[in-house]
Amino acid sequence: MNTSSSLLAFIGGGNMASAIIGGLIRSGTPTDQLLVIEPWDVQRDKLRAEFGIEALAAADERLARAGTVVWAVKPQSFAEAAAPCAGRVGAALHLSVMAGIRSDAIARATGSERVVRAMPNTPALIGQGITGLYARADVTPAERERIQALLVPTGSVLWVEREADLDAVTALSGSGPAYVFYFVEAMVAAAERMGLSAEQGKQLALATFTGAAELARRSPDSPATLRERVTSKGGTTYAALCSLEASGVAAAFIAALDAARQRARELGDEFGH
Repeated sequence: MNTSSSLLAFIGGGNMASAIIGGLIRSGTPTDQLLVIEPWDVQRDKLRAEFGIEALAAADERLARAGTVVWAVKPQSFAEAAAPCAGRVGAALHLSVMAGIRSDAIARATGSERVVRAMPNTPALIGQGITGLYARADVTPAERERIQALLVPTGSVLWVEREADLDAVTALSGSGPAYVFYFVEAMVAAAERMGLSAEQGKQLALATFTGAAELARRSPDSPATLRERVTSKGGTTYAALCSLEASGVAAAFIAALDAARQRARELGDEFGH
């Protein structure tokens, strides 16, 4: 076991932890620099088999060697998971990928003011995610770079200067993949109503989403400008967009994101103090 501060410890070994671990190993991080605390036997065995890393059922003295600790447990499990770690991780830099647990609570539980909160999303599992990041004042520029390097294999990152802004990040990108899947479902259902097969509808919908997103990413023009270019007055796209507007889809979607942001705040109030 590596005994230097380069040891990276994960508290929780679920999907997001696995995405980060997989990215680190693919980018050349030695497996002996990684340690996972995971109480679930099946998940520990999976981590060992997939990555060849050390996975423990409970925290012990080895945790004190970690230079960076990644918190990847469910928010409601944080207090229970943090209790046996207290006293061992006060000198470490902490990264949390837990929704709702505010940095004040993490600082109190760990004894460290060097806390970075992250809001990733599920495309991180294939290296195509985006993670919103917030750092407390005691986190140095070099430590920000360390956290960013840790997450880059999972996709891109976006720093925010106010912790409250992570609620908006949660609403937009954290929950965002579900919105895409929701619209793809609707497009597939429409395809079937119009006589295509479900598989044909899925192929068309997914190719359209990925292609349009990539076009928007590469283009210097705004999404509104790109939309206008494919909307000829009196044409098919115009008819569809008029129907969406008449149904209040844009307003409903904005309201939905606001509901997601509000729920993120409520989770912070419930679990984050």
